[in-house]
Amino acid sequence: MKSVKITAAVALVALGACTDPATLASQTDPNKNTKQGALIGGIVGAGVGAIANDSDPGLGALAGAAIGAAAGGIAGNQLDKQAAELRQQLANDGITIVNQGDRLLVSLPSDITFDTDSATVRPALRSEVNKVAQNLLRYPDSTIQVVGHTDSDGDAGYNLNLSERRANSVADILQAGGVTYNRITIIGRGEEVPIASNLTAGGKAQNRRVEIYIIPRKS
Repeated sequence: MKSVKITAAVALVALGACTDPATLASQTDPNKNTKQGALIGGIVGAGVGAIANDSDPGLGALAGAAIGAAAGGIAGNQLDKQAAELRQQLANDGITIVNQGDRLLVSLPSDITFDTDSATVRPALRSEVNKVAQNLLRYPDSTIQVVGHTDSDGDAGYNLNLSERRANSVADILQAGGVTYNRITIIGRGEEVPIASNLTAGGKAQNRRVEIYIIPRKS
C-alpha cells in the first residue's frame, strides 16, 4: 500500500505540472523546459519526501513532490528565459543555444571562432562571447563550464592541448566581461567527445567546437 500511495502522489504532481503531454513533448513549446523541470523536480521530491516521512511515506511523497515540482519549475523557467535572451542578443547564426532541461549549452564552432591551429578568438567572435558574459552577469546564480573539442586529425595529445587552450581563451573573455573566476571551470576534451563522424569534412567541422555550459546552482 505504501508503494501505491507514493506512486499515486508522484502521478498527481506529474499531471499538475503538465496537463498536456503533447505540449510537453513539443520542441516548439516555449515553456517546455519549465514543465520538464517541474515534472522532474516532482518525481525527485516525491522520493525524498517518502524517505523523510517514515510514519506516512505517501504523505511525505506528496509534500516532497509539491516542493520539488515548484523548485524544478522555477529553474526550468529561468533557463527558458535566459535561452530566449541569448538567442535575441547573439547575432552570429553559427552559434547555437540548446536548453537541455537542467542547463544551457552555447556552442561556438571553432571554424568561425578561431583561425586554423590558433587559440586566439577572432575579433568578430570576441564581441559575441562578451554578450554571453553580459548575459551571465544578469543570471549570477549559475556555474559555467567551458569545454574545448577538436576533430581526430593529428596527434591526440596535441589536440587535447589545443582544445584546452581554446577553452581558456573563451573563458578569459568571459572573465574580462565581469564573470568571476570561481564560477568558471575550464575543460579540454580534445578528440574524445565527437558529435559527428570524423570520416567526413562536415563531421570534423561539427566536432571542432567550444561549448559553454550554463548550470543553475541548486538551492
